[in-house]
Amino acid sequence: MKLHELSDNPGATKRKKRIGRGPGSGTGKTGGRGIKGQKSRSGVSINGFEGGQMPLYQRLPKRGFNNINAKRHAVINLGILQKFIDEGKVDAKKPITEASLVESGLVTRIRDGVRLLGKGELKAKVDLTVTGASKSAIAAVEKAGGKVTVSAPAKEDAAAE
Repeated sequence: MKLHELSDNPGATKRKKRIGRGPGSGTGKTGGRGIKGQKSRSGVSINGFEGGQMPLYQRLPKRGFNNINAKRHAVINLGILQKFIDEGKVDAKKPITEASLVESGLVTRIRDGVRLLGKGELKAKVDLTVTGASKSAIAAVEKAGGKVTVSAPAKEDAAAE
């Protein structure tokens, strides 16, 4: 295969419709808009307008809100942590921090910190440092012989100074 032999698949590209280019084109004069009326004019935006009837977005009840101050943590379950330890992606002998969790690929973004939850089973003895942890997660880690250190998130420390 050579560069000059390359071509698109049939039907992959479509020619642009040239509107308002004379009567022979089929889309001349009114440009496919029909005759007169509000929709034939330029600058008309009537999405959601229902002819004077109360629009759907106004008829439906408004409920709830998004709390802009809510903390959004990256969540880790004990079962997934154990799986990463078994695969050798996380070293259980070294202290496990939020940075090492990102490095291993277990957490993609730290956001407001990492929170440890107790779903699954942990067999390895680990030394964890995270922003938050549930009581069941702490109990499960201590049962396996490890320890959990709950630290304040790095972002809050920088903001306090």
